[in-house]
Amino acid sequence: MASACSRVLQVTTSLSYQPRTMRIAEFLKVEAVTPTLTATTKSDVLKQLAQALARALPSVSEERFLQVLEEREKLGSTGMEKGVAIPHGRLAELPTLIACFGVSREGVDFEARDGRPSQFFFALVAPENSAGLHLKALSRLSRLFRSDVLKDNILSATDAETVHALLLQEDAKA
Repeated sequence: MASACSRVLQVTTSLSYQPRTMRIAEFLKVEAVTPTLTATTKSDVLKQLAQALARALPSVSEERFLQVLEEREKLGSTGMEKGVAIPHGRLAELPTLIACFGVSREGVDFEARDGRPSQFFFALVAPENSAGLHLKALSRLSRLFRSDVLKDNILSATDAETVHALLLQEDAKA
């Protein structure tokens, strides 16, 4: 019996668990991409992002998405560094993780850590009881925007389909 147990232990430990990599395509729809944000203030950026989220998931109102994003911003700015901001929050009635992406060519003061204007806005809203999923998505997004080439390509793009394709292409590399 001892040899049977050690054999099971040996087989079990030789299997390596590979967690599934989360992909942006799972939570970002092309209709949620805004290649040219017109907002010039943080508040207006959040409104335009809420509009994009509501386009992608019409069962949740723009106002509700805006409320969630604004509540999170009150805790501290989600402006990161190098032109990137990732407004995010959680919503009880949300069936699944959802995101939108917007680009401001001129940049908007989003109270970023480095003091620079933000140009790339990735809003993310997750179901209330999905902390692990929410954190995985935030981590994925922050890694994605380390690429200056991606940022340059996005700034050159003029339509949602191209921006979406660029994001998915870069995401597939990681």
